[in-house]
This record gives sequence, C-alpha cells and structure tokens, in this order.
Amino acid sequence: MSRNNHRRHGRRVTAGLAGALTVVAGLTAWQQAHPAVAHAATNAAQASGASLPYTTLEAESGDTNASLIGPDRTYLTPASEASGRKAVVLKETGDYVEFALTADTNAINLRYSIPDSGDGKGQDTTLSVYADGKELKNLDLTSRYSWIYGTYPYTNNPSDGSAHRFFDDSRTQLGQTLEAGTVLRLQKDADDQAASYTIDLLETEQAPAAASMPSGYVSAKDLGVTPDDGQDDTAALQSALTAAKEQGKGLFLPAGTYTISDHINLTGVKLRGAGVWHTVLRGTGLKGGLFGQGGTSSIEDLMIDGQNTVRDDAGGHAAIEGDFGTDSVIRNIWIQHTKVGLWISGPTTGLKAGNLRIRNTYADGVNLHGAVKDTVISDSSIRGTGDDALAMWSDGAAVTNSAFRNNTVQLPMLANGAAIYGGSGNSIENNDISDTVVAGAGIAVSTRFGEPFNGTTTVSGNLLRRTGSMEVNWNTKLGALWVYADRYDITQPVILKNNTVEDSTYSGLLVSWQKSVSDLDVDGLTIDKTGDHGIEVDAGGKGTFSNTTVSGTASGALDVAGGFSIQRGSGNSGW
Repeated sequence: MSRNNHRRHGRRVTAGLAGALTVVAGLTAWQQAHPAVAHAATNAAQASGASLPYTTLEAESGDTNASLIGPDRTYLTPASEASGRKAVVLKETGDYVEFALTADTNAINLRYSIPDSGDGKGQDTTLSVYADGKELKNLDLTSRYSWIYGTYPYTNNPSDGSAHRFFDDSRTQLGQTLEAGTVLRLQKDADDQAASYTIDLLETEQAPAAASMPSGYVSAKDLGVTPDDGQDDTAALQSALTAAKEQGKGLFLPAGTYTISDHINLTGVKLRGAGVWHTVLRGTGLKGGLFGQGGTSSIEDLMIDGQNTVRDDAGGHAAIEGDFGTDSVIRNIWIQHTKVGLWISGPTTGLKAGNLRIRNTYADGVNLHGAVKDTVISDSSIRGTGDDALAMWSDGAAVTNSAFRNNTVQLPMLANGAAIYGGSGNSIENNDISDTVVAGAGIAVSTRFGEPFNGTTTVSGNLLRRTGSMEVNWNTKLGALWVYADRYDITQPVILKNNTVEDSTYSGLLVSWQKSVSDLDVDGLTIDKTGDHGIEVDAGGKGTFSNTTVSGTASGALDVAGGFSIQRGSGNSGW
C-alpha cells in the first residue's frame, strides 16, 4: 500500500520511540515470567504460524565474544529492525558468533547488515564460516539491497539522512552435510573487509537435491532456453511457454539461473523449477517477473531474485502479479529483492498460494487487489517487507471470502503485519506476526484505503509479539490489533477471536478514529505486557467483549473515548 495518504487517528500523541520497552528474549522466557497467561500463549503459539523447512538460530542466543545490541525499538536504529530487537555486532578481527546445529544442515541463510558505501550504491564483502574449527567457503555479502534514506518512498542517497532498512539475506549451499551438534561459527577474519557485521539470525536446513522433470512437462533447455550464460532469457522463456502449451504440457526449468528483463506472461500454463535452491529467475534492474493473464496456471519450485535497490511503484515489477483465473496454484517459491512479492488482481478466483518465502521486498509482501475471491495465502514466511507484509485491498471492487492463514510474518519495515482494507467474508487466521517497525500494527482492519466493508471480517487465532509501532508522520501510537474507521464507518461485523497479544509496543487493542465501529465482537483475547493501555478506544460505536484478559499494562488496562459503548460478556479479567 502507498503510505502517502496520512491522517492522524486520534488524540493521543507521543514525542517518539526513545525509551521504548525492554524486550524479552522469546516466548519461553515470557511464559516463565507470566505464568497466569502462559497456558493461553502456549496454545496460541502452537496453533499459529507456518510450518517451515528450516531452523532459525537467533544471534543473541549463540555464543559470542562480540557485542550485543538491543533490545531497542527506537526507529532508525539497527536493533529496531532485528528479530526480537536484538543482534550481535562483529567489529574486530576474530570477533565471532557460533551455534551448535540442532539438525543436519547442508544450506544456510544469513540475515545480516553491513555498512553502506559512501555513494549509497552498496559494497560487497565476505564473512568467514567455520564448522567445528574447519574453515568452509566464505559467505558473499552485499549492502546493495539494503540501506535507504530520506522520506517515503525513499532514496539511495545517504545525504538525505534517516537511514533505515539495514538488513538483507544471503544464502549458500555448503556442498556437504554438517551433522546436528556441529558448531557453526561466523567470524570476521582479516580478509573480511566490512567495518562491521551485524548478525541477526541464521536459518539452517537440509536442502533437497535438484528435482528432475516430472511427467507432463517439457524441458526449457529442449526448447532452446540456455540458463547460466548471462544472456537475457526473457524472449526464449516466453517462446518455450507457448510451445509447451501447444503440446499440452507444462514447462520445466532445470537447475540454473535464468536472466529476465521483463514480464513472463502466463495464460493457463504450468511452470515448474527444480527447487528453490536450484532454479532462479533473476531480474534486471527494476524489471523481471511472472505476469498472470487469466486462465488456470501453476508456478512451483523456484526462486525469483530481483535487482531492485529502491522503491518505484510506477516502474518496478512484482515477482508474481496479475490475474490468475480460477483455481491456480503458486507453491514453494522463494522471492527477494523485488518491488512486491505477490500482487494478485481480479478476477482471480480460488488461488491457493503457499510455502512461500518472501524476503526484503520494497513494498508489500502479498497484496490481494480488487475483485479477488476465495483465495488463500498460507504456510508462508514473509520478512523484511517495505510495506504491509500481507494485505487485502478492496480497491474499486471487493476482495471476498479470502484468507491469510498459518503464516509467519516478521519485521515489516513499514506498515502492518497483515491488513484487510474493506471487502466481505475475509479472514486473518492463525498467523504468527512479530516485530513491526514503524507506521503499522500487527494486524489492521481498516477503511484507510479501498472500499467500505460489506460483510463480516474475522481475525482469529493469531499470535502477535512485539507488534504495534509509532506512525511518525502522525506522531501517533498504533496498537498491536488495530480496528481503524477512517474514511468510512465500519458497520459490518468485525470478529476478533482467540488472539494473543504479547509485549505490545503500545496498546494491545486500538479502536479508532473519526468514524464509527458499530459491530465489534471480541472473544478470547489475551493481552499481556503493553507499553500503553491494554484496550484503547477513540471512536464511536459499540463492541461486545468476552473472555478477554489484560495484564501488565504501562498506562492502565482500559481507556475509552469517542462515545464507544462496551458491552461486557462473561470471562473477562484485568480490566
């Protein structure tokens, strides 16, 4: 979503994020400190988020001889953009952080930050890796896709100030399997030339071998496509898709890197790679992506790696966008460095997208836009997006009966973890959302953009950790859960059921602002530890609250203004 339609949501303002909350290390520590609500939080944690193919090792939990930064949620600081708001900084030769592997590993992905170059174009460097003291191949790192400056939509010019978007990801296959228990060390050696290395987390996994061509497909190489030669493969891929479709087959992309400089158009075709670690579509500049033009298509088992270095809404391409007809499938796709991950437009119906890894986009992770129906985005990891990680935007027409379900969302750099802007019958279910950075909530139900709501909206079973943030343009605090009646009244039912808010930066639930929220139903909400109120309301309307527990608030459990009427059901406590 564009962030240039700014309004203040209400009366409460603050000078900034300095002195924000102390962050606990994780759910286990939090549970130990809060036994009264530990059971509810544990149930939410078990039910929420994606089942992921990798293990995450947080740097602050590793062994290190270097310095720790955080916890800190102050905007424009590196710690505020780190998972858990903590990281380890390697500055001197010999500084390291190391981990004992918990599972067999042949591939790793590192989330890190190194300083930008003076001209803002980025620098390339290495970081040394050791396994049980034996040196492996170095990791290749760059700051090319991180570090932006100035005001929205941001630049690559360091003189514009306000540096942020510090982190990027680097992945590598190790060429061998390291057994569980191996000590994997990341170390700054003398030939690792960056002034510092801020290490956030390491993902380890056992990546499968490259897949062979399944039946019903034809190989792109047999149709004249030649990866790995550095030449532009756009026209050849488009021709191969046409040829495969004429044969009644899908197109298989063997392992390799395919350079694309424009849209690859999909109209009722199947496209499949050899796996996310093996088949890569590499964009050129701001361009290069897959574009649906109607019909039932499938996209599976590949990576889309863009070259975007700045947000350009008019000129940049999404990794996957367009109309995907009826009952299309997008599965097992790794996306990074593009404008948007998935931008799905109407009249798409019945799309199922899952097992996605979306990293470091310059705008949304996923946006369901306009007349999209019966579509589910599930079982995916979305991290480091430049706007809403997951958004349904009823722009010109309603998004209907669609769901964001069982996803793990981390560190949207701007805006919300998940948001629904208008529509009917839509839901945000069983997601694990953490560490919103600025100008967004963990989950928002909002009339800030798009058409009015015209049916029930459900937010259920979600776990929100360290979410909510400052809207710096409005100088206003946003809650972990945010129901926002801005352009229109919200007259249709909004159901918030069995959600857990943990360690919210500001209020746990915020209902605002200048319009009315007339049919809010809150049941089974657990709020513990907030930097402001437990429940904060500044709107007209009414809501029913049952089985809602509030504890550990900094400014009181309840603050109501604007004429909103609270109807108390059974099972409430702490407010």
